[in-house]
Amino acid sequence: MTSFNSVIFENTFKVFGELCALNNFSLSIPPGCIYGFIGPNGAGKTTAMRLLVGITEPTSGEVQVLGTSDVSQIRHQIGYLPEEKGLYKRMRVLDYIVYLGRLNGMSKLTAASQAKELLNKFDLSQWQRSRCQELSKGMGQKVQLIATLVHDPILLVLDEPFSGLDPVNVELVRDIIFDRVKQNATVILSTHIMEQAETLCDQIVLINKGESIVEGPIEDIRKGNTIKIEHSGECDVFYGIEHVISVKQVGRTATLQVSENADTQEILAQVLPRTRVSLFNTNAVSLHEIFLRAVGSEKKMK
Repeated sequence: MTSFNSVIFENTFKVFGELCALNNFSLSIPPGCIYGFIGPNGAGKTTAMRLLVGITEPTSGEVQVLGTSDVSQIRHQIGYLPEEKGLYKRMRVLDYIVYLGRLNGMSKLTAASQAKELLNKFDLSQWQRSRCQELSKGMGQKVQLIATLVHDPILLVLDEPFSGLDPVNVELVRDIIFDRVKQNATVILSTHIMEQAETLCDQIVLINKGESIVEGPIEDIRKGNTIKIEHSGECDVFYGIEHVISVKQVGRTATLQVSENADTQEILAQVLPRTRVSLFNTNAVSLHEIFLRAVGSEKKMK
């Protein structure tokens, strides 16, 4: 495993005309992890990915990838699956994958062998002589993912990798991602589905309007000052309890936002005489809740 960070953004700006797509963006991604870029549409996730794979250059600031700011030197060590999916429609599936492998420094024989192995793993062996235009959307997505993996890159950059896949193939892709990380690869992926990021990623960055709003290990981010309680009463039973800032209740499940360093056991002691509690969870903050809070707070500040 490498000793340096796989990717470093340092005070990075990317401007398109009057649009600032990345605004003083700084981030370090350690090797051997699954790192998620999450955020609303137009937040800057794809721009950040295009910068780190060398498709475009920063307006100012620096981007280092695998220890260098010259991505052309290590391009063959990167596997990139773009958001805009596109195949060479008239090429045959196997030829397309082999062609991409050879562009990344593989011999024709090695690329063909690896391509056939991956086609078999993705249950596409019977389509290897078909033209890409004959594939369904889901099969086309799998073929592009195979082309991303075929040269065995140590850095995978996957922009919405689960788009167009059925649940069975979503699990297959997840397994492949986990397998690559076990082999010391680093995986950077974007997704707008918070549950996917929550169950798949080791660390995440929440990007909004080109800025890093929240970043770090999932476990640390989810330690937010929130308590989830299932109980028999209404939300007004929590009114007046010390350190409870706000209460939101849906059905019999209440979500309490509490002040920093609040003693949750003291809060529980105050709640118990007021209502019958069936669940008291102090680790219940979902990425969805964090996303809504962080983006909402930023809007209020501006």
